[in-house]
Amino acid sequence: MNKLLRGSHAVELEPEDENEEPSPAGMLAARAKRARKKAGLSYRALAEKLGYPHTYLSRVESGDQLPSAALAETMDAFYETDELFSDLAAVARSMAAETPKWGHKVLEEEKRAARIQTFNSSVVPGLLQLEPYTTALYVESMPGKDSENIALQVAKRAHRREVLDSAKPPFYWAIMDEAALRRPVGGPATMAEQIRHILHMAETNSAVQIQVLPFARGVHPLLGGSLSLLTLRDGTTFAYVESFASGVSIETPADVLELTTLLDIARSKALCGGESVALLNMYLKEYEDDAK
Repeated sequence: MNKLLRGSHAVELEPEDENEEPSPAGMLAARAKRARKKAGLSYRALAEKLGYPHTYLSRVESGDQLPSAALAETMDAFYETDELFSDLAAVARSMAAETPKWGHKVLEEEKRAARIQTFNSSVVPGLLQLEPYTTALYVESMPGKDSENIALQVAKRAHRREVLDSAKPPFYWAIMDEAALRRPVGGPATMAEQIRHILHMAETNSAVQIQVLPFARGVHPLLGGSLSLLTLRDGTTFAYVESFASGVSIETPADVLELTTLLDIARSKALCGGESVALLNMYLKEYEDDAK
């Protein structure tokens, strides 16, 4: 059971599923349901007291819809929860607004996946990124965004990394183009720290497999984009393809098979584990020397 501290009080929060980390939207839905049951009210009885349709309240408790700011404020007043629902709703709306709609599915399923296979052609794969690297990446790739928005994106990426440190992490197979190592995101010191982290993950986490596809291997079928294949615990697999400012989730078996073949070809051109580690260490030394 998670707790949200508010002043001197600790409010218990129920996750959406006991095996997952709760999201603000999931916390809100679980807390709303628990508060109504504790008050001994049906949806219709609660609707009469709050002045909102019982169907609306049901959707809020099921997690299908976030409450409006007005409803969240009304719930806080009725349940005497000291702006808990208002705060959770605001955070949930902010996260939803900052996540492109094409990325929602991969974020939802990532923590439930049994296996994640990913290829990145230009940057370090997201689940391997450290905060200084992610910050530098977002500062350059999100022109016009203020520091608060960038900090939110960095925090979300950091939270996603926790899936690899969970009790039952997915098998994570990451392939990156050598361009991701050559491009000095954030400068030499940031890159050195980032590469040390990748090496540490490869050496200490048995669920993580890392390969580098070097320039010397020439053209491959995934130039210029990124591809992730997520296999869920029921055996189903979907693909997520992302490019400059768009992305799409693909579930049609024939299309997933085609993309799996492309990833297999790219993997066949990549260095083996030991060779990849050697190349990573070469770049690490270069960045460490440049940072002196």
